[in-house]
Amino acid sequence: QLQTSPARLVPREASRGEAERGPSRRESPLETSGARAGRPAGNGARGLAEAGEAGAAREPVSFFVRDPLETRRDDLAWAALRALTAARSMRCRACDRLASAATLQRRWTDPCTTPRLRSYSKVSVFDSNLKLEHRERVARLGRYDDRLQNEIAHRLVDRLLDCTRTFESVLVVGGAGLVVARKLVEEASGDRGGIRSVTYAESSPSLRAAFDAKAAFELASSGVAFDSVALSDPDESTLAEVLASGRTFDAAISCLGLHWVNDLPGCLASIRRCLKPDGLFLGGFLGGDTLQEMRIACSVAEMEREGGVSPRTSPLARVRDAGSLLSAASFGLPVVDVDTISIRYPTASHVVDHLRRMGEQGANSSRRGFLGRDSALAAAAAYQALFQEEDGTVPSTYQVIYVSGWSPHESQQRPSKRGAANASFRDLKEEIEGQGGGGEAEKKGDSS
Repeated sequence: QLQTSPARLVPREASRGEAERGPSRRESPLETSGARAGRPAGNGARGLAEAGEAGAAREPVSFFVRDPLETRRDDLAWAALRALTAARSMRCRACDRLASAATLQRRWTDPCTTPRLRSYSKVSVFDSNLKLEHRERVARLGRYDDRLQNEIAHRLVDRLLDCTRTFESVLVVGGAGLVVARKLVEEASGDRGGIRSVTYAESSPSLRAAFDAKAAFELASSGVAFDSVALSDPDESTLAEVLASGRTFDAAISCLGLHWVNDLPGCLASIRRCLKPDGLFLGGFLGGDTLQEMRIACSVAEMEREGGVSPRTSPLARVRDAGSLLSAASFGLPVVDVDTISIRYPTASHVVDHLRRMGEQGANSSRRGFLGRDSALAAAAAYQALFQEEDGTVPSTYQVIYVSGWSPHESQQRPSKRGAANASFRDLKEEIEGQGGGGEAEKKGDSS
């Protein structure tokens, strides 16, 4: 029987370790045959002890069977188990990725027309507390007559005056609020614009106090009522205090404030909710091509002195995204246009000083830190060498994106449904040709 069996008998003496822990995983002791013969099952010292108690004398030798086919099946089973575990792990990771993608898709495709305002941005691109400190510094400097802010505010108010209707109540959201208030009093108050009240929503206490003081002394004789609303959110994206007051406005203006908002779709939706039906929103913010000269100069300097490049300017919105943001906030008749303003400075240091006086210095959440002295001097030298004009000045480009939209109203123009047209271009062509307005015939007559 031993010769015809595919198994091999391996007689060996049980070691002390095996006597204590038993056989290995792939070695099966001949316990079943011993149990069938009436002998006690066991191996090693335990089997010998049980055999001694039963009175059956045995030699301290244990026989182990190693079946090649059984060993092969065991290896295949363990390999299949490992493959199945790996497949389950990969499937779980894939499911997690799909679930995350579905969550992001639901977050970004959820319409803004719901009564409850939900936040679209879970990542803070800008440090709102740092930006609040910058605005507090602007209030301490007390310089509110900036040429760039005046120009942008003038163009916003000019767009407001292009409308044939009047706007009695105006909401100014963040940014250069005092500059916009002055332009409204100078150009749009009285019979020309019909403005009666201006409300300034600001998160900086110092800027709000400066607005109230300037409005009480300088603009008191204009006949326009001024007040301010304190915003508890430094990001100025929810306008919760304005919405809680229950007030609505005929128009809302934001001058150089939207490009620092983390949740821009939510901010635009809040502004729309603050407007009356058929109310106008005007906004002006910096676009992606702003400060391109400084961006190039800093990149060249850091690559030379530090061997790498880090972002030194804040990320800004692109022109093609502005219209989508207005549509996502349910504004009707959205309009987007762009202006490029170039200002010349004596040196590159004057550019940085101007940005600080306006409160427009960088506030990235993942900012690296201050630019080193060597890198700053190299950046200034690169700025002068690359962009210096013939008169010795250096230019700085500011791309300003102007957006306008109307809160929904039934009187606004709406596009017709597809297939609702009752005239065709073929009929129009035949009618024009029948009236003698055909292109080729007219050209032949002119040439003759």
